[in-house]
Amino acid sequence: MGNNKYMGKSLWALILGASSGFGEATALELARLGYNIFGVHLDRRAGLKHVEEITGQIRAAGREAAFFNVNAADAEKRKDVIARIEEEFGKQPGTVRVLLHSVAFGTLTPYVGEEKEAVTQPQMDMTLDVMAHSLVYWTQDLVSRGLMESGGRIYAMTSSGGTRVWATYGPVSAAKAALESHIRQLALELAPKGITANAIRAGVTSTPSSRKIPGYEAIEAFARERNPHGRITTPQDVAAAIGVLAQPNTYWITGNVIGVDGGEDVVG
Repeated sequence: MGNNKYMGKSLWALILGASSGFGEATALELARLGYNIFGVHLDRRAGLKHVEEITGQIRAAGREAAFFNVNAADAEKRKDVIARIEEEFGKQPGTVRVLLHSVAFGTLTPYVGEEKEAVTQPQMDMTLDVMAHSLVYWTQDLVSRGLMESGGRIYAMTSSGGTRVWATYGPVSAAKAALESHIRQLALELAPKGITANAIRAGVTSTPSSRKIPGYEAIEAFARERNPHGRITTPQDVAAAIGVLAQPNTYWITGNVIGVDGGEDVVG
């Protein structure tokens, strides 16, 4: 197991979207590497059993787990979680060494309606707020309150959809593009504080959110055919990469969109 201390403080990771997909896999990988885990997720009662399984695995690795079933884009709920983190660090000095933004909740609606209704302003605003802007607000709170210090690592999950288009994906594509822009700006502003920020561009991955995209089966089949490895990306592939990138000696890697896709994106 990894060293669970940083400058005398316990190491924590804050995972937004911790109950499935990339968030779940990264929470388990970082726990294996020595991190305690704060997890933010939004699940109905039926999904809470799986959340208990995740926290059980984290604790079985000898780490602490504190999960919050709240909307990561709700300002008041965010303040509540931040207060709980401060309370935890008041009992035992700690630092949020890694923040992962892996929140996938937005509208899949065309811009110009014909057979389907066109996207509305509230739908567009919600998608951008949840999938992009919320990263900025969580970062503001963590840094301004001293909960993330020099050595901190910020990661946000993006996709090739940030630069490509297909039917109904417009609002989510816009959110991914905004998310990557936020990462670049955060990298600039946080560099003097010793905190890095990078976007992780995963290859096509079968997750609960991706499977909601209309026509996902065709997208997966095409990705599987063109990927040099003959398969699609898994959440564990991405979690393993984040585990490596979160090491202290990666302090000079910031402001990037880092592909974790087995070479999928370079194949035409």
